[in-house]
Amino acid sequence: MKYIKSELKGAVAVILLNRPDKYNAFIREMSLELQKAIDEASGNEAVRAILITGEGKAFCSGQDLSEAIHPEGPGIRKIVEEHYNPIILKIRHAKKPVIAAVNGVAAGAGANIALACDIVLANRSAAFIQAFSKIGLIPDSGGTFMLPRLVGFQRALALCMTGDKVTAAEALNMGMVYKVFDDDIFMEETLAFASMIASMPTQGLVYTKELFNQSMTHSLEQQLKAEGDYQVKATATYDFNEGVKAFLEKRKPEFKGK
Repeated sequence: MKYIKSELKGAVAVILLNRPDKYNAFIREMSLELQKAIDEASGNEAVRAILITGEGKAFCSGQDLSEAIHPEGPGIRKIVEEHYNPIILKIRHAKKPVIAAVNGVAAGAGANIALACDIVLANRSAAFIQAFSKIGLIPDSGGTFMLPRLVGFQRALALCMTGDKVTAAEALNMGMVYKVFDDDIFMEETLAFASMIASMPTQGLVYTKELFNQSMTHSLEQQLKAEGDYQVKATATYDFNEGVKAFLEKRKPEFKGK
């Protein structure tokens, strides 16, 4: 692939957005390559966590506007429906935990792709910008769905209307990101974090992710029923039995992600 790099580091699939000269702005080929990379990592039994980050100084500056306005380009509807919507759905439905490592500016669709991930980590230079309003657009890539759930309705709406830049420290305080690391140790720390997640009972984490997805539309009664169903499924996994056995034997469990 040309615009996406993918590398397996232990049990972590590291997916790198790779248009650094354009601050990793998306064009059609890049978005399709990212979809393919997520699919491959999700379906690879050797992968137990996925880490998405950007090459260079930025995570992702969103859509390359030169493609969006080009008379022979794909057009806005195709960009939204064929580029970004599938990326968001693939992240949310990946059968592995997906972690965003935001290593600089994350603007527009770039911000919302990060926020769609299961866990968001950022370096101190990171910034999140809902840049759409600056050019008369509305937030896409799940921004109007995820952001209010992360930071609250009014704050999310204000951020989308103003296009204000949110620093890493502010994002941490708002609940937009889980942890912030210093720039010089960022990749080391994020890979260590992803490796820790990859060492855990993967199937149980995926069941938890699926339950969180369902909670977006379930009633309390439906969610309680789903929790019971998934708990039964979880007890049938190898890792549950290994975890219980290790607890009784007073040793560290050796999970296999199965």
